[in-house]
Amino acid sequence: KSLGIRRDDKVMLILKRHYQFWFAIVALHKIGAVAIPATNQLKEHDITYRINAAGIKAVVCTPDDGIPEQMELAEKNCPSLETKIIVGGSRDGWRDFDEEYSLYTGKFDRTEDSPCGDEPMLMYFTSGTTGNPKMAMHNFKYPLGHFITAKYWHCVNPDGLHLTIADTGWAKAAWGKIYGQWLCEAAIFVYDFDRFHASDILPMFAKYHITTFCAPPTILRMMVKQDIGQYDLSSVEHMTTAGEALNPEVFRQFEAATGLQIMEGFGQSETTVALANLVGTTARLGSMGKPVPLYDIELLDSDGKPVPVGEIGEIVINIKNGNPCGLFCGYYRDEEKTKECMHDGWYHTGDTAWRDEDGYFWYVGRVDDVIKSSGYRIGPFEIENVIMELPYVLECGVSAAADEVRGQVVKASIVLTNGTEPSEELKKEIQQYVKEHTAPYKYPRIVVFRDELPKTTSGKIQRNKL
Repeated sequence: KSLGIRRDDKVMLILKRHYQFWFAIVALHKIGAVAIPATNQLKEHDITYRINAAGIKAVVCTPDDGIPEQMELAEKNCPSLETKIIVGGSRDGWRDFDEEYSLYTGKFDRTEDSPCGDEPMLMYFTSGTTGNPKMAMHNFKYPLGHFITAKYWHCVNPDGLHLTIADTGWAKAAWGKIYGQWLCEAAIFVYDFDRFHASDILPMFAKYHITTFCAPPTILRMMVKQDIGQYDLSSVEHMTTAGEALNPEVFRQFEAATGLQIMEGFGQSETTVALANLVGTTARLGSMGKPVPLYDIELLDSDGKPVPVGEIGEIVINIKNGNPCGLFCGYYRDEEKTKECMHDGWYHTGDTAWRDEDGYFWYVGRVDDVIKSSGYRIGPFEIENVIMELPYVLECGVSAAADEVRGQVVKASIVLTNGTEPSEELKKEIQQYVKEHTAPYKYPRIVVFRDELPKTTSGKIQRNKL
């Protein structure tokens, strides 16, 4: 507050799993400034877009992964950015979080005018397939929506210790590392790592007596490859997963090793947990479960009509009586995109599923083409933009390719300019270029050269045919 950060100011947090994330985000909530968590894998191009799109006034950053350098490069083209704060170290031109926060009182009184209710509180950049990432805005009712996430899905308890494996830059951290768990008076276990190694994490369950656990299927697949039978997981009372569909084999191996069924759930950056195998229900292998009491959910066809049992439809949430507590308010500064997903009394998730005769939902895929790789959501358009910067690329279409470990990987189908010869060296050069110019997890693990790309009659690339 002394630095001039006020109500409704936008502040970006790139803090990995550093403990300072919790200090910073709670402080922003108390002031009424809008917290914008972001991943440490962003490059100058990504940072510049985000700061200018949201009008970000201040950033609080990790000293790791070259983020301060990328921020300084971006800063030259970001007129709204006034304050840079670094944690865990000092750097010229940056304020030192660790040195300065201890100078202030531990008391910050709540007033009659303190932020609450429908005021903006938190914003996430979400990847779409057409255009730059959108900004999903949540209000102060959002944490209350996560009460169900924590109490009836994660099943946290005040005497236990909860671990959700997620970087604070992603909405999954809001699901499992702060709001609902704290409302249920549960303690959070945090392990700050750079690269996930199952052999590092697995011994911690017994050492710290972790009682509830949530991780995306990618992490669970890596754990299974470590032979989980050699580790003591007896402290774990309840397991959950979300982010992509869970492989039945992973479910079976965990059940054999621990006796626990992994309770799958579904939601988005725009929601809290919306479909889930909640406590007291029987998990149905491969199913996301049923709608949670917070949301009235339907499956609609392309004409907006409910589909019968067994048929695929888009997952939609009823907003005829207003937005349920936990659903986002809309896309910041983008009325058009908000209207595209919120119309005719429904919020359209863009995800499709079918429902069985007992009311369980089964995930099918995106209506659009977002790629889900190792728990990350990747928009093809962002990657295409970077690849098209290369002078020898005539056209490019990015799509998902199935992968046993990551669920999906990024595939780039490229048409080269006349006179450019395709080669393995050229593929590696393209991959390296993407790694250097956007977040490395977005690079295409598969590159194919084609004479032409499939297109619609209006000239749009048909990614689903790639």
